[in-house]
Amino acid sequence: MTIKTAVPAPAARRIQRRDYILPALVALAGASAAIAGADTTFDPALTQFTNFLEGSGGKIITVLSLAGGLIGLASGRFSLGQVAVPVGVGIGVGTGVPIVTSVVTAVI
Repeated sequence: MTIKTAVPAPAARRIQRRDYILPALVALAGASAAIAGADTTFDPALTQFTNFLEGSGGKIITVLSLAGGLIGLASGRFSLGQVAVPVGVGIGVGTGVPIVTSVVTAVI
């Protein structure tokens, strides 16, 4: 009678601290200082988008939202949300954009 012994499969390699040393050193060597307020890469895009929302774009968004609410009311199912959503969009576009813009400008 022969006894068969199972040969265990090689254990999965455990990740140890030394496995992170080289990538950490490479990342540290390639790191540079980041200054949040000094970059002006996206200033033209931010200015254009803000002007759009505060001007005709905000009015268009508000009118489209109001039209959607009126169409919903005309469909026969009255809901307070159909009136409240366009009002909220109008308030958000009218006052929200300048508030957010001033907060972002103040933080940066």
